[in-house]
Amino acid sequence: MFRKVLALVGLLCSCLLAAQETDSLRRWGATVSVSPGHVLVVDEYQRKWQKGTSNFSVDLSVQHISLPSDSDAFAADFGFPTISGGLKYGFNHGVTMHKSPDPAWGLAEEVNYDSHMGNHVSAYASFARPIWRTSRWEFDYSLSMGFGYSRRKYDRWKNVDNELIGSRFLIFFGAGTHLTWRFAESWGLKAGMEYWHLSNGALNRPNKGANFLGPSLGLVYMPYYNKVSEKSAGPSRPAFNKYWFMDVAVGVGGKTLNEEWLLTQFGTPPGEENYRTDDFSIYLAYSLQVDLMRRYARRWASGIGVDVFYGPYASRVRRIDERQGVQARHSAWSAGVALKHQVYYHRFALAMSLGYYLYREMGMNASKIEKPYYERIGIQYECPAIGGLTIGAFVKAHLTKADLTELVVALPIRIGSKHMP
Repeated sequence: MFRKVLALVGLLCSCLLAAQETDSLRRWGATVSVSPGHVLVVDEYQRKWQKGTSNFSVDLSVQHISLPSDSDAFAADFGFPTISGGLKYGFNHGVTMHKSPDPAWGLAEEVNYDSHMGNHVSAYASFARPIWRTSRWEFDYSLSMGFGYSRRKYDRWKNVDNELIGSRFLIFFGAGTHLTWRFAESWGLKAGMEYWHLSNGALNRPNKGANFLGPSLGLVYMPYYNKVSEKSAGPSRPAFNKYWFMDVAVGVGGKTLNEEWLLTQFGTPPGEENYRTDDFSIYLAYSLQVDLMRRYARRWASGIGVDVFYGPYASRVRRIDERQGVQARHSAWSAGVALKHQVYYHRFALAMSLGYYLYREMGMNASKIEKPYYERIGIQYECPAIGGLTIGAFVKAHLTKADLTELVVALPIRIGSKHMP
């Protein structure tokens, strides 16, 4: 594997070096890095069965940057960030799990082997913004999103204690901070700290998710660095006109039920068909959001909104509670109020919100594990051909534990002047 990675890096760098006299290609670079990391143990429940945590990953990415001469107002506002596409391969042989006898496991029986997470590969897009840049040094932070694939997942017969990964296809999220030392005209060494997360967004069970943290060290090819480290600001940026807008959005998503996972994992006797099963139904969920937003800069908008959620799966949760003799209130409707924030880069936006439930009655399990707070994060794209409608993919969560994954369509309605910035 290492030989293949090195050969690929060598081929990529050779191509870039051969073409560096072409001005357009000076906007492109590449990075190869390694990271010895660990799986984070995030709560007492995971601490009971998480045994090994060591991980090692290799990362290869290609990056693009807009130069000051390009008159890109968004790039100038962000200090000329790099936009990357990459692959991360994780060696997870040291990530193991085993449930020793414990009353908390209910009817689940101990097995005579350790479960393994398995290696994974992730494809991602990344946005890295420089906070401080000189002729030799650069400090940045990065955010990444993409998709992953795991060679192993939860299996009731062969990998039954692997609660981290419940499906082969996964959602990837990453964040990091880095310090780069430019030791030659087009080359740098990058050291940093990386966090990354893999989970299935509640589209299958189990869905504990794997959270990694570790240092990284990389070699960077950056023929553009002279241009962006110069103090010249380039052409002047057009003025931005601040404005208010209403954002009206509808969403449809899917989720599996944690209640069904708990029932089949700990409340079903060995020998029954659904004992510790890996086959779960996906239930639909719907949302409506109405937000009042202020776009006070080209790159930012913030505001407040009202969220309404409709989950017809509430009837299934009620039946599970009744089967267990639990008396609880159940309603398919939930409502909350949320703070909203969007970060723009051309027609893409990273949208985030932190909400508080004003009303939610989803049974016993929800009252225990769902705090009154909820989060949503996603990427959306503005479609000018259809009236500025935005289409995005989002994950809704409770204290970072995914509740559902949804597709959201939103219509921003400008308030006041129709002059666009």
